[in-house]
Amino acid sequence: MILIQLRGDDVLARALLEKSQADFGRVGIKSLLEMRNRSVASQNPAQGGTPVDSSELRQSATVSGDEMGYVKDYAPHVEYGHRTRNGGFVPGQYYLKTNVNIQKPIFREDLITKMKE
Repeated sequence: MILIQLRGDDVLARALLEKSQADFGRVGIKSLLEMRNRSVASQNPAQGGTPVDSSELRQSATVSGDEMGYVKDYAPHVEYGHRTRNGGFVPGQYYLKTNVNIQKPIFREDLITKMKE
């Protein structure tokens, strides 16, 4: 499974966690579900979607506990790139990284909104 963590909003996240662990959990789950939904809704990696060849990778997108990722064993090769049998290189598509980058400002706004409640 590929794992990428959201970072940079640590102060907001800690403050919300101190205020209410339940609210913090809801904000986190909301972000994970939005990322998973985006990953299966689009085939365009530039929009946070999962690239599609056979649809197996897209269908393997899961949320488990506090993680969102792909369970197909070749997911890291599509994300980061890989060598071919003849010595060539297929560049990575960075579909999960793009999805995380799309989600970061949404996560931050959700933290701010929950802190104001």
